[in-house]
Amino acid sequence: MSHSASRLTQKITIFAALAIVSVTAWSQSQNPPAQPKPGSTQEIAPMHHGDKPAGPANVLKITTSAQSAEFTPEKLASLPHTTITVFNGHANTNQTFSGVPLIELLKPLGVTEQPKGKDFRLYIEAEGSDGYVVVYSIAEVTPYIHDGTVIVADTLADKPIADNGPFQLVATGEKHPARWVRNLVAIRVLHAE
Repeated sequence: MSHSASRLTQKITIFAALAIVSVTAWSQSQNPPAQPKPGSTQEIAPMHHGDKPAGPANVLKITTSAQSAEFTPEKLASLPHTTITVFNGHANTNQTFSGVPLIELLKPLGVTEQPKGKDFRLYIEAEGSDGYVVVYSIAEVTPYIHDGTVIVADTLADKPIADNGPFQLVATGEKHPARWVRNLVAIRVLHAE
């Protein structure tokens, strides 16, 4: 294909893409979403994190490609704890959590605390009992790389976590608590391709 034919093909592709965007925008402007009538009541579905009903999480299972471990509230309570104070935008207040740094739970399963090279392909999925899943890179949970602290908390204000527990993933250095997982039931260490 000659250079001029290639440029013509490129221009046609750009024109077609712009046409599709324009038609889509025009179509949406002709059919706006239905708005409730003034004075009418419209039921709003409650917000939730996942698709499953939230239930109590009595065991936390952590898995890597080669190993796994389970933690009960008693087993986690017996490990050395770290205390962090973080601002919770949902509660609009500072909260003090205590728990075990996530990296301390991962190290016995073969996860390095000083990642290098290919280790940075590792990531962590944390899941709540309601199916809500968040992702952290290995660097975000490792003090060797990152200033923030990610803990598996089991106490809030020196009391066992009741409403969001017994385990909750909590992280410092985040502007919003969107990745704090309530009713934490699973942590999976995965490898990005």
